[in-house]
Amino acid sequence: MTDTSSGFDELRTLIARHGTATPVAIGEAAVISRVEETGPPAFSTTGTVFVLMAQGEKRLAVGELVHVYGAEQSMIASVDLPITGHFTRASRREPALGFALTLRPALVAELLLHPAAGRLPRLSRGAPAPGITVGDPSVELVDAVLRMVRLIERPDDLAVLAPLVEREILWLLVRGPLGTAVRQLGLAESTVNRVGHAVQWIRDRYAEPLSIEELAEVAMMSPSAFHRSFQAVTAMSPIQFQKQLRLQEARVRLLADPRDVAGAAHAVGYESASQFSREYRRRFGASPLQDVAGLRQGAGAR
Repeated sequence: MTDTSSGFDELRTLIARHGTATPVAIGEAAVISRVEETGPPAFSTTGTVFVLMAQGEKRLAVGELVHVYGAEQSMIASVDLPITGHFTRASRREPALGFALTLRPALVAELLLHPAAGRLPRLSRGAPAPGITVGDPSVELVDAVLRMVRLIERPDDLAVLAPLVEREILWLLVRGPLGTAVRQLGLAESTVNRVGHAVQWIRDRYAEPLSIEELAEVAMMSPSAFHRSFQAVTAMSPIQFQKQLRLQEARVRLLADPRDVAGAAHAVGYESASQFSREYRRRFGASPLQDVAGLRQGAGAR
């Protein structure tokens, strides 16, 4: 096993050598990437993922809550959340270098059935773990990630060994300091998974009127417990979550056709174009037309 410092040194060398701005796959679930510019904040979704930042720094905003993780830190997203994110430290001379592993609930659940999982601390019955957590990785975890990344130079071994190292990484996450979020992902009846079902319901129907009672039924919780749990996991109320999805989708539509503000507003569920414009300005800091004009000008400059 390597110590953390030397492990990160080799990890940076390998990702700098093989990574690109487009994520490079290692097996079925892992990727590495190399980013050489900070760029403006951009909308995306987290997926359920473990990220290890070898170099650089990234800022993620989930609603009004901001997470920042930098060199030699890790981030776990246990719910697929809409975020606005960008690298705050990345350049050609010192690119942001990262590793990401998709957290597959079925595999987490399989690990939790192992007898060794019975010795893990019991999950608290209090508030669920937040959907995004940031922390410092253990020496063992860095070592496992390093061995996964080394496989990119051993294609003959990759198909056999990558699934084994993936299980090792997941197990180390499950029993580590951020393990609560990962364990909840593998438990079908956990609060995080129940909120995850409601998140997907909203994503699929973001333009429709939102009913807390209906969402609570989807999550199999009482309306009051559901509202508290949704806020704890996503850092937003269900209404705020839906609004963020609506405004981001409207922004995409306006980039394609900036002339039809009313049409974009109606398509994402707004009945009032003036209300849409007010909330758009509050979210993006400019009117729909001004914002899209700025985005188009920035894209043209690149």
